[in-house]
Formats: sequence, C-alpha cells, structure tokens
Amino acid sequence: MEIKTISVTYHRKFNLGDFESVELGCSLWGQIEPEEDAEGATQFLFEQAKASVKEAAMPLIKASSHQMNKARMYKQSAQNNTTDKG
Repeated sequence: MEIKTISVTYHRKFNLGDFESVELGCSLWGQIEPEEDAEGATQFLFEQAKASVKEAAMPLIKASSHQMNKARMYKQSAQNNTTDKG
C-alpha cells in the first residue's frame, strides 16, 4: 500500500477553574512522496500540531488563576523530588 497523504489531529482540554474549560485542537495534513518516511512525517506533523495548540493555549492559561496555581504546584513538586533524590 502506498501512503500519499497523512492527517494528524491533536486536541487538548484545559480546566480554567470555576467549572470552565476550553478545548483546543489542530488538524494538519501533509502529502508525502513514496520515498519519504511516513512514520517520520506523521511524528513531525504531530509535534507541529501539539506546538500549535500549546501556543494558542498560553494566553488562556496565563489568564487562568487555576492553571497558574496548578503550574506552581507542579513546579514545587518537581523541585522537591529533585531535592529528595540528591
């Protein structure tokens, strides 16, 4: 079977707190030549879609106190785990 077109869709839902959430998504399509690596092209499109969703989400996350608190807690947890292992 010859693959000519690859489609990747990436969706992510963000909890903004106060019973609010937003779902962002990105779909990318790419045409490949028979000699190109389909798996590599798929991974590339996936990474591009993921980066696009992250970029679109950043203003919403920064405006959300719930997400900012969640990020602070995650950062503290990561620092504590690093300190405990050292």
